[in-house]
Amino acid sequence: MAADPIHQFQIEKLVDFGQVNLPLLGQTDLAFTNSHLAMTIAFTAIVLFMSAVTANMKVVPGRLQTAGEGLFGLIDNLAESIIGHDGKKYFPFVFTVFMLILGMNVLGLLLTFTATTQLAVTGTFAALTIGLVLIIGFAKHGLGFFKLFVPSGVPIVLLPVIIVIEFVSFLLRPVTLALRLFGNMLGGHVALKVFAGFVIALGSMDAAGGLGLLGIPGAALSLSMVVALTALECLVAFLQAFVFAVLTCIYLNDVVNLGHGH
Repeated sequence: MAADPIHQFQIEKLVDFGQVNLPLLGQTDLAFTNSHLAMTIAFTAIVLFMSAVTANMKVVPGRLQTAGEGLFGLIDNLAESIIGHDGKKYFPFVFTVFMLILGMNVLGLLLTFTATTQLAVTGTFAALTIGLVLIIGFAKHGLGFFKLFVPSGVPIVLLPVIIVIEFVSFLLRPVTLALRLFGNMLGGHVALKVFAGFVIALGSMDAAGGLGLLGIPGAALSLSMVVALTALECLVAFLQAFVFAVLTCIYLNDVVNLGHGH
């Protein structure tokens, strides 16, 4: 079981509350799982981190304040550069999503479970993002929101086809948002588990005399791959959170500045 690279993504019940009757869902198992625990730890860590950053602000920042201000400024500049002067209105949402995803990704490298390897988690982030886009679009433009699917300058002959393509593309946005984050985090952790398994397997076979002198060099090579992949996963953990924030800003810009630039 320990050598199974997929076992690390299995949802396990830590506290079972039994079955409850929920509206629309009927009888449903209710439990506190390892996924809930990972998300709770990530949320708590983010709150403690930001509280520590803002508790004692100094003119000359220390390391913790520098890190917090760096993340804050990164997303603030991102939202303003993509959305424009209205970017600050939507900064809290973008920053919250970015920090939550980043927290889950990073803690997943330290703990035994990564919440963002669950499609239900990444799908929820995607649904919240697209839901906000729809709410802002209709609240700000009413039925004019549908202009989003009618690009300017398109010949009348091609317009029906373009509208269909734009509409389908919009419907696929939450799918691509969810799958991109889910796939990248899942794939990286599977690769880490596989190479880590090679280290143990090759070392054990050498100790048993099965591979002669080939076991230790093979295990050492696999270990170097684990170290390299771990460093890469640290970068991917940040990049995937940042990419999600970038796409969120782009989708918000489409409805905030509908039909014109900022």
